[in-house]
Amino acid sequence: MNRLGIRAQTKVKYILRLVALGSALVLSACISEDAPMNYLYPEGPQAIQADRLWDVTFGIAAVVFFLVEGALIYILFKYREGKANAAPKQLHGHTKLELLWTAIPAVILTGIAFMTVPVIFEQAREPKGAVQIEVVGHQWWWEYKYDNGVVTANELHIPTGRPILLDLRSADVIHSFWIPKLAGKQDVVPGRINHLTISATEPGEYLGQCAEYCGLSHANMRAKAYAHDPADFDRWVQEQLAAAPADDASVAAGRDLFLTGTFAGGQQCVSCHTVKGTAAAGIIGPNLTHLASRDRFAGEMFELNDENLRRWLADPPARKPGSKMPDLNLTDQQINDLTAYLLSLE
Repeated sequence: MNRLGIRAQTKVKYILRLVALGSALVLSACISEDAPMNYLYPEGPQAIQADRLWDVTFGIAAVVFFLVEGALIYILFKYREGKANAAPKQLHGHTKLELLWTAIPAVILTGIAFMTVPVIFEQAREPKGAVQIEVVGHQWWWEYKYDNGVVTANELHIPTGRPILLDLRSADVIHSFWIPKLAGKQDVVPGRINHLTISATEPGEYLGQCAEYCGLSHANMRAKAYAHDPADFDRWVQEQLAAAPADDASVAAGRDLFLTGTFAGGQQCVSCHTVKGTAAAGIIGPNLTHLASRDRFAGEMFELNDENLRRWLADPPARKPGSKMPDLNLTDQQINDLTAYLLSLE
């Protein structure tokens, strides 16, 4: 085969490699529109505002990328070793060109700043008429304290059509609160309070996650926001403000065990958990007053049902690595009694 044929084959190989690389990049970016934590399909006003800013900046970055990479590829091929072309003219010290390629990035970045800074200040502004909720990050679950006295865990309930001001703090290490469909991430730092405004326009469920590595079960520190119509939200608030349901005889054994039982290592349920209307007033673990009204537990890891709750009580650290709730060495009968009681707390 002559030299022209070899060069033609080489060019074809280069083109095929570029096509393969481009296809891989495009396919790796394929995403599902119904992905529950896809920030590129926002549903809350704050997330939509940030997404619009992202669209503009990404467009500018894409143009710059193709211009720079296109020029680079052109120069690599035009002046590659072995060609008879003379060495390119050196431009070092060319004042006009150096001013030009300094001014262009400066103008681009200034334009992006003019779009970005107002959004930052707007999202940092405290909204009027907001529902105020204190969010406390624990290893490895979220606690929510509403300004009306409601205290719950992991499942954040909010009304639609109103801004929600979250005051975020940590009880231990640095966490990061993130519900992608509603807003961006916000660090949750020990010793200080950070703020984040979120809101939802439509009722629904919005998944979240701790976005800052915080220890052994970081990946298991999940969250979920439930957006309700205002009337449904008010109904939920009234249910949560009520004391725990009155016990019937079928759960009396579990109630007594929860309130007075002492287990391995001197541990007691009441030393860590609260059940409103009873002597249980612990603050180390989640408030369990209306546990049975939640869909999931243990940092949103497990569906709340009889089977999962039994497995959890049998050995929490085995179900969730690093769990602060120890293995209490419960007997099968104690597990049965406690499970019945906890599932009665609606």
